[in-house]
Amino acid sequence: MIELTPTQIRGLKLVRDGDVYPQGGKRWTHLNAQVTYAKHDRFKERPQKVKFLTTATLNDLREHSLVKALNTDVPLEESAHGITMAGKILLLKIK
Repeated sequence: MIELTPTQIRGLKLVRDGDVYPQGGKRWTHLNAQVTYAKHDRFKERPQKVKFLTTATLNDLREHSLVKALNTDVPLEESAHGITMAGKILLLKIK
């Protein structure tokens, strides 16, 4: 079984929610990600930050074949990444 750090697990869950795209500063996040506001807060709406993934974490997940590049015609640093079936199964085992 593959041992993942908590940061890698959070990154894998982020990729499970949707494909990640490269952003500035070695960060990866969903396409058109923006700050959202929690509506369940009973006193006031608080901003929820955009979740992101670093390039180093993404490379570690790619080495374990948990994520894959979606477009093989462009370099890996520019291609969107999605979760593989192995990544989905691993997340089911972690729960």
